[in-house]
Amino acid sequence: MRRMTMAETATLSSKFQISIPKAIRAAHAWEAGLTFAFIPKGTGVLLVPVPKKESLQGLAKGARPEDYRDRSDRT
Repeated sequence: MRRMTMAETATLSSKFQISIPKAIRAAHAWEAGLTFAFIPKGTGVLLVPVPKKESLQGLAKGARPEDYRDRSDRT
């Protein structure tokens, strides 16, 4: 994946749409129809592609639900 620069910009249209620059789409192999999540981050927004269910299959293989940590475990 090639490194992106601040030169990769887009303008919000009057219909509140943004086109993702071709260099970014190509670098990430994003195609039409991909769903994105908008995550507020400080004064900006993080744009993250939402994975398809099929790609998550087996992600937690071998995980044991009785042996997990949460915030209350931290010291």
